[in-house]
Amino acid sequence: MLSPEDRLALSEDRAQAFAGNQEHDAAIQELARCVALTRLVYGDGHWRLAEAHARLAQGYLQLKGLALQAQEHTEKARTVAVSSPLGPPDGAEKQGLLKCLITIFHTKGGAAQQLGNLKDAEHCLERAERIVGELQKLEGVSREETASAECDIAMSFARLYQKQGQWAEALCQCERALRVAEDRAACSVHREMAAIEQAEGRLDRAIQHLLQAHSMALSQCPAGGLEGAHIAHSLALAYSTAGEPGYNDSAVQFFEESLSGYRSSLKPQDPTVLSVQDDYCRYLILSGNQERAVTLLKESLPLKKVTFGELSVEVAETYQILGGVEMAQCHVRRAYKTLKKCLEIQSLLLGPQHRKTRSTQRTVDKLARALEVGGRRQNTGSLRDRPPFCAVVPSHTELGGAKVTDHGLD
Repeated sequence: MLSPEDRLALSEDRAQAFAGNQEHDAAIQELARCVALTRLVYGDGHWRLAEAHARLAQGYLQLKGLALQAQEHTEKARTVAVSSPLGPPDGAEKQGLLKCLITIFHTKGGAAQQLGNLKDAEHCLERAERIVGELQKLEGVSREETASAECDIAMSFARLYQKQGQWAEALCQCERALRVAEDRAACSVHREMAAIEQAEGRLDRAIQHLLQAHSMALSQCPAGGLEGAHIAHSLALAYSTAGEPGYNDSAVQFFEESLSGYRSSLKPQDPTVLSVQDDYCRYLILSGNQERAVTLLKESLPLKKVTFGELSVEVAETYQILGGVEMAQCHVRRAYKTLKKCLEIQSLLLGPQHRKTRSTQRTVDKLARALEVGGRRQNTGSLRDRPPFCAVVPSHTELGGAKVTDHGLD
């Protein structure tokens, strides 16, 4: 039988392993178990119980995006921390408590930001920053020990300033984070800087930051992994958004690389894999490579049925895009059958009077009339009554801001 201390150490290790493997629910379960075991080992008033609550709050926010739960546990952690008895002022207990308080206020700030309480978020981040300064003054604490916290807080400030539209301040915080960031963290910083530059319309600078992040990711993991796949996807979207003819090959290269990285790290039916594949298909359609898009869409259709269900928005949209491509290729009978399937799902999910359902219904009716006129002849030659391709692509079909219209790309 394991002692409570050993059980606690085991749960801490398992929580970290689950989080690293993207098994978020299992990680949260272990973090909750750590709270119970910490109370058993150390009692109700010990700062380590505050630390356990703070780590659980951090898990809820970072792994699950659950700000309310994170806020609740940071409050519990703070209540325990402020009443916790300590040993010598420069001892390990004081260091542990200050690190715990940094986690509490940093997590509390992130939760407040997610909930839209931007003033509270800024106040919490400022407190976390001051506590980092206190920790650095303690004897035996090196700057390297606090570098990770400094980087994380600077990035939280950067995201806060972005929400407020203060782009220059956000970039300053990113540059501050880069000065103390380790290689892995620097990848995330460059990605954040790319997002800021792109929001400001400086696409070339955004691409340069993403290329730096991509190079760093490959140096750490030659196979790329999830981090490399994320960055390759961002690069693919950036190149495809640019609309420059010379960028087409780069967009395709990074779409292929991102798909390969996601497929090797996640299951083929994972929603992230399917979403990236859809982005790629939209780009292929817009750039004229419809055959490759059709192949990928048909590959993804059975996986979407497994993941989302046969009667789902995702499956309906795939039928809609496929039908649009088939119409563009003058495969009228095939397009009619495909869009009929889309219409059936939309009618059940959205109702016959929904604007999307009615739009698809009009397209199906036009195709039906065309088939009546053409009889049993094959779909060769022109289709005078064929609606524009954009009529059957979902209205929200976008690729980095570009969308399908009757005239091509806006």
